[in-house]
Amino acid sequence: MITTNKLTKKFGDFTAVDQLSLSVKEGEILCLLGANGAGKSTTINMLLNFIKPTSGSAEINGLDVVKNPLKTKELITYIPENLMLYPSLSAVENLDYFSGIAGKKLSTQQLTDFLKEAGLQEEAFQKRISTFSKGMRQKVGIALALAKNTKVLLLDEPTSGLDPKASNEFGELLQQLKNKGVAVLMATHDLFRAKEVATHVGIMKDGQLRQEFVADTISLAELESAYLDTMNYKEVLS
Repeated sequence: MITTNKLTKKFGDFTAVDQLSLSVKEGEILCLLGANGAGKSTTINMLLNFIKPTSGSAEINGLDVVKNPLKTKELITYIPENLMLYPSLSAVENLDYFSGIAGKKLSTQQLTDFLKEAGLQEEAFQKRISTFSKGMRQKVGIALALAKNTKVLLLDEPTSGLDPKASNEFGELLQQLKNKGVAVLMATHDLFRAKEVATHVGIMKDGQLRQEFVADTISLAELESAYLDTMNYKEVLS
């Protein structure tokens, strides 16, 4: 569902993403770890066609995102670190508006059912988004993915700033989407959450995918050690 082939992005003399090749199938979650500037967000922005690649390709369900911008966006739900919703509208109104943009005409009952499935408490359905915590806003984003019947979920630091309970709830929602066959690509700094939710974990540095693991075959301690080795942090600490 998600494929990059030698994907490269240069900003002047700086190479943000360097010959990146990766793939995420239906029902897989690939978490990309890496320091700030590793190229994680730039990769996601190229998959969204917000940024044009210098060379190489990015595809969603076999469609090149540059050549098929509208068709590929129909398949994607994007949840950034700070999800932009209309603060003066309620959760139901936001979901109605954004699902309508995606071509979905849903009844109030359907909208509330999706919010409930995403874990939002019923008493919050009619409250303004301006009163919501970050975790509550992220649940509205997940509800949108459910309403759109999304095939691809792109996440950029979605658990940053969440408390442990909210982060755990978000991880459980990702597992539900994975079980529905959604392909998930998540950029994160959270090694623990990556290990918990991912089917695969990649480590990026200097725009390159330096290592990739099947999550079930590596312990959290081993993942942490591999991350530190890749970042050369152990050398700095010693």
